[in-house]
Amino acid sequence: MHTDAHRNRLASETSPYLRQHAGNPVDWYPWGEEALALARRERRPILLSIGYTACHWCHVMAHESFEDEATAALMNTRFVNIKVDREERPDLDRLYQLAHQMIARRGGGWPLTMFLMHDDQQPFFGGTYFPPVPRHGMPAFSALLNHVADYYRDHEADLRATAGAVVHALGELQPPPAALTQPLDAAPLRNCRVQLERSFDAEWGGFGPAPKFPHAPLVQRALRDWHASAALDSPDLQALYMATLTLTRMADGGLFDQLGGGFYRYSVDGRWAIPHFEKMLYDNALLLGACAEAAAATGEALFAMVAHRTAEWMRTELRAPGGGFYSSLDADAAGVEGSYYVWEAAAVRQALSGDEYAVFATRYGLDLPPNFEGHAHHLIVATSIAAVATTLNRNAAGVESLLASASARLLALRAGRVRPERDEKVLTSWNALAIRGLATAARLLDRPDFAQDATAALSFLRQHHWCDGRLLATSAGAEARLPAYLDDYVFLAEAILELATVRFDADELRFGAELLDVVLEQFADRERGGFYFTAAGHEALIARPKSFGDEALPAGNGIAAVVLQRYGFLFGETRYLDAAERTLRAAWAPLQEYPPGHASLLQALEEMLQPPVVVVLRGPAELIEGWRQALASVYAPRRIVLAVPADCTGLPPAIATKPPLPGGVAYVCRGSQCSAPLASLAALAAELAAS
Repeated sequence: MHTDAHRNRLASETSPYLRQHAGNPVDWYPWGEEALALARRERRPILLSIGYTACHWCHVMAHESFEDEATAALMNTRFVNIKVDREERPDLDRLYQLAHQMIARRGGGWPLTMFLMHDDQQPFFGGTYFPPVPRHGMPAFSALLNHVADYYRDHEADLRATAGAVVHALGELQPPPAALTQPLDAAPLRNCRVQLERSFDAEWGGFGPAPKFPHAPLVQRALRDWHASAALDSPDLQALYMATLTLTRMADGGLFDQLGGGFYRYSVDGRWAIPHFEKMLYDNALLLGACAEAAAATGEALFAMVAHRTAEWMRTELRAPGGGFYSSLDADAAGVEGSYYVWEAAAVRQALSGDEYAVFATRYGLDLPPNFEGHAHHLIVATSIAAVATTLNRNAAGVESLLASASARLLALRAGRVRPERDEKVLTSWNALAIRGLATAARLLDRPDFAQDATAALSFLRQHHWCDGRLLATSAGAEARLPAYLDDYVFLAEAILELATVRFDADELRFGAELLDVVLEQFADRERGGFYFTAAGHEALIARPKSFGDEALPAGNGIAAVVLQRYGFLFGETRYLDAAERTLRAAWAPLQEYPPGHASLLQALEEMLQPPVVVVLRGPAELIEGWRQALASVYAPRRIVLAVPADCTGLPPAIATKPPLPGGVAYVCRGSQCSAPLASLAALAAELAAS
């Protein structure tokens, strides 16, 4: 809530989330030396609040507490108050989420509310959402503030010991790496497959109980398990079933926006029916790639349709001027979660013709009891097209035509509602995931327009987020800021290589290698292997974060190991390959302990044990493009196909030494070993079939 009476220091920030709090009566500071110096000078503990624009409970706590004059006065008197956008500062969020887990002995979340020592920012207490009055076993926020401040005043030494123990534990989280003499084998891959099936919901798809998250990397892991066995006498059809049922249930359920396309954040129930309504760029980017892969693997039209509609939603709702992508749409509209998306049956009936309503209501469950609050319906696919046609005595084409016209009417009606807020900051890492997802869909679904969108986003990042040989993490408007993190560098390097499989650009590929050189120079843990989340010159925090597990985003260390291996083989660069192996050795203990939590690293392990097949096509551009297209729609997750025109210059030596031929030629490389030149598409197909 913004008012003229209150304009705090957040008003000049670039983060939309921080600016949302600029009108609070709380004397908020952004994270920085001004706030930290004030805390040291006045010996006041720090109240650190971390959230993000699309977070529903962040808005609830802001309305209940941060907009309340009495609560704000208490905060201003007894604390130095710092507000952080977790999407701009994932380094801070990671550290203090881990600290919260250690202190509270339970998982964290957002809003994250942490109390820090005044002089060194070490955490001594914390929680997530706190209500304004005692509720559900939680104290009132104002009472908690007074208790914390009083205890800090009277027992600072005791709290310092607690905080110091937490910080010490943060520094001890990393396990020792696997010894150089210990072979890295496929056991984590096999164990992951067993554990995935154990946690799989055989009726509704997904892995684990509600709340259910999409977990695109696990879906892709199951697809890869099936593909690795597809040529065997007993292919792993259960792995294929786990992947495809999960995607089908998500696509037919309320996790997918049946009218507007795109996926919501997660489902609160086990049937994927009712979501948490925020829509994030990264979820949609990851699911776009997974759906495109499933479409190529199975030929199922549903997966291709969902991929197309997800990409179209990204282009329509999140596209920024200049080619980048914005971050998210809020869960709330006009302060009510989901209000933009849900329907009352009577309103739908009034908006549609009788025939349209009959097919729409049957298809999307409006003839069933309401499934959302206040007698409302959130749309799910309740009946197949064929069943609707049978029930209403119509042909399938007529049903689809009526559904299309009904959906268009309702979308137009929905567009007149109060819209969810859009977080208009451009994040490097999330844009990299979008570039990768669009490039995958462009290749597998023959959508060159998606490749154009990916190229525009890459150009935007290179123009605005690349400065003096370093990446910046975020921009809003024309201003890019904050040193980039590991994820930014390695996600972007991976995206560049994926885009190169659609249309080759030597300059972009060199840029990808330049990004990896910065990673090796600035992020490497030279003692234990793997990579820190922050660069060597980054602001000193209570610890230097380093993690191996996938969370909402793939693990930076996992993607680093994947792309270092792939670029290593492509460029003939052994230092990339060595760094990838050191990363796997550093992560070997958690990989063995819980492989499903490390799907990105499992891909790197799989490709270390059996290197990807790199196909380099050389010759006249139009001719080899035909060869590339012949291979493009095949689901082959361990194959990289690059069509390098004969007149292309500035190539890395490992590609430049593969000369073009007027009639086209292919070179097939497995690791460091390459085939003899293959001078026809038929010869290439035969070589690939034998692998």
